[in-house]
Amino acid sequence: MAQIFDRSSNALARASLVLTGLIVIALGVTLDQLQRSPWVTRQGQRPDQPVPFSHKHHVQGLGIQCQYCHVTVEKSSYAGIPPTKTCMNCHAQIWTNAQLLEPVRQSWMTGQSLPWTKVHDLPDYVYFSHEIHVSKGLGCASCHGRVDQMPLMYAENTLQMEWCLDCHRNPAKNLRPASEIYNMAWEKPAEDRPVWCAVGGKGDEKMSGVPTALGVSCTTKDPAVEIASLNLAGGGMLPSASYKKFTSQDELGHFLLNHYKIRTPKDLTSCEVCHR
Repeated sequence: MAQIFDRSSNALARASLVLTGLIVIALGVTLDQLQRSPWVTRQGQRPDQPVPFSHKHHVQGLGIQCQYCHVTVEKSSYAGIPPTKTCMNCHAQIWTNAQLLEPVRQSWMTGQSLPWTKVHDLPDYVYFSHEIHVSKGLGCASCHGRVDQMPLMYAENTLQMEWCLDCHRNPAKNLRPASEIYNMAWEKPAEDRPVWCAVGGKGDEKMSGVPTALGVSCTTKDPAVEIASLNLAGGGMLPSASYKKFTSQDELGHFLLNHYKIRTPKDLTSCEVCHR
């Protein structure tokens, strides 16, 4: 009986298997990179808005605080989108005829909300609370980037789960003093810019209902020098708190991690912490 397949068919079959494996691997890598790309995450994209609102102008230029517009950031899971009335508090008196602000005036007259496009839009199954993150020492810029330098708002980070887990596995690298939460220009401590922190005189039993972050006071000025100058100026001796000097974010972060009473990854045993 004649041989049906030529001897070269064996080599062809082996080559086909290798090629199929390479195609599968290439497809997997491509899909993995695709789901991390801005095409999916919308990272760095500036969506069209009814009004080209400039955070750089309002925050850096005019010095408006985050909480003036995002009023619920400290007490709710949502930071809140400001109503038209917040805009009209100023623009009823300045730039009153600017064509750029015509949608704002129309919204004010008709009572219809401006159709803002959400930039940081998490999936519906994800539960994120601004309140807990702000009260535990996470600055706005850690997630949203230098908003005060953005003429048009965009998402600086991917907001994907791996990005969240990277922080939760080591939150110390992003923690800062409670007084610096809204400071976009906050810089991590270094040898040439140390930070001094001390735990306040209030015990935990006296801090009921108050964020634990408020129990720690920090300063970028040497407390010993300030206390000495106050003592000289007042003619008396002022008590000095027990301040500790930090010259690296790792040291400061772990100090705050302990006193802010942040749960470690081992304590977060329930998926319902983030998922609903």
